[in-house]
Amino acid sequence: MVGFKPTEVPPTAAVKFVGAGAAACIADLLTFPLDTAKVRLQIQGEAKRAVTAKPTNYKGVFGTMATMVRNEGPRSLYNGLVAGLQRQMSFASVRIGLYDSVKQFYTKGSEHAGIGSRLLAGCTTGAMAVAVAQPTDVVKVRFQAQARMEGSRRYQGTLDAYKTIAREEGLRGLWKGTSPNITRNALVNCTELVTYDLIKDTLLTYNLMTVLRPRFCGWGPGTW
Repeated sequence: MVGFKPTEVPPTAAVKFVGAGAAACIADLLTFPLDTAKVRLQIQGEAKRAVTAKPTNYKGVFGTMATMVRNEGPRSLYNGLVAGLQRQMSFASVRIGLYDSVKQFYTKGSEHAGIGSRLLAGCTTGAMAVAVAQPTDVVKVRFQAQARMEGSRRYQGTLDAYKTIAREEGLRGLWKGTSPNITRNALVNCTELVTYDLIKDTLLTYNLMTVLRPRFCGWGPGTW
């Protein structure tokens, strides 16, 4: 019978879509404090401009994290985590999970994809991901930027943040920064996924990841 063995059946687009989102969520859970510290450092100059607020001086990534824990508690490192996970499920699922499908679309189903088709696929899924996930990114950053102290919180929850931004700034407020973000992620996606794709193809073509089976206890290639 001609066909794939059970272990050789390629994953469907749905499996890739969900798998990419789930993997990105796990990565986000592990690295979210670092992302929060990055946001606080990026907005530090703006905070000093506020006349009524007493600015907090952050120094370095780990210094920022320590200051946040001391002033706002350990939970402050995970401000915006819910929006962050929403972002990964919508962003990474499209950016990574749909890459192969979009690449096949550009190659019209051909198994041999050129560098041009790969670059187009990377740009397309990167731009699509931002267009879909931008509201979650806006809310995530807003949460990370606000201090988790009594009387200083503007948003009381993730859903409240979406509603507040839409009410006060209009629906366009949820898509602030979309243009530069699309440009950035289209380029990043091209670099990351196309490089990964080319390296993967090279490894598979030349069997560079073939595991050498141990020849001990009477076992060897001839006995398997």
